Amino acid sequence: MKVLGILGAHKEHGVTRMMLDRVLHQVQAPNTSEIIYLEDYQIKPDIKGQPNPTIDQIIAKLEAADVWVIAAPTYWGGLSGVMKNFFDCLRQRLVRFDRKGGTHPDKFAHKHYISLTNCYAGKWENFLSGVTDASFRTIDKVLTAGGLIKIGEAVQTATWGLTELAPAKQKELTKLGQKINRATRKDDQTVKRYFELFFIVAVMAFITMAIQSLCLKLLNLSLGFWSNYISFVIIFFALLAVTLHFFALLAVTLHFFTVVKHKRK
Repeated sequence: MKVLGILGAHKEHGVTRMMLDRVLHQVQAPNTSEIIYLEDYQIKPDIKGQPNPTIDQIIAKLEAADVWVIAAPTYWGGLSGVMKNFFDCLRQRLVRFDRKGGTHPDKFAHKHYISLTNCYAGKWENFLSGVTDASFRTIDKVLTAGGLIKIGEAVQTATWGLTELAPAKQKELTKLGQKINRATRKDDQTVKRYFELFFIVAVMAFITMAIQSLCLKLLNLSLGFWSNYISFVIIFFALLAVTLHFFALLAVTLHFFTVVKHKRK
């Protein structure tokens, strides 16, 4: 497996590079890693009928890599211009366009990626206001459009005058980098999802039978086969609808407070 670090910062050896190095340092043999510094390339968009050797060179590296580590600072609440220009110029190569201009994953589908960014804002300022959120959203929007699978992300706050990453941040980036070695070429969890679905249906059926039995006992009723079946189906799907809505709301809430909020720090 090959890992490609993509550094989109004006400073080649600043905080962003320190974060990237820490993640890539965890890549274990026989896996290999490489860094491309975008400022070393004259990146321009494709023009019909004209060769674009720079983009061709970068595309070859992207195709060869199984994992991309996107590292770029946050400036003025958004992704650095260096990385944004790279994404803009890559647009025609990253996805496949249909006749209506819709985008679809193409040759990069099922690869993996990690997002790294940093900002001058302090930890709590970023936590409350989400200074780096737009950067992560841009990276996610671009790469998921290409069919890539996200491994994780990390942010370093309060970078003004920072010359060394704190031990806690180094530990966080180390754990993130170690996930690379466990990333598979395809993220096929079909069997796992079938087991989860079976468990959910089994539990829901049990609860439905318990509710149905309790109702019949309280009402002192005895139903025939079809009446029993229809009442079971009604209770089952009513219970399923309520449960799905509850867990959807719970999932959104937990994601916001445990992932979005946490990653801002």
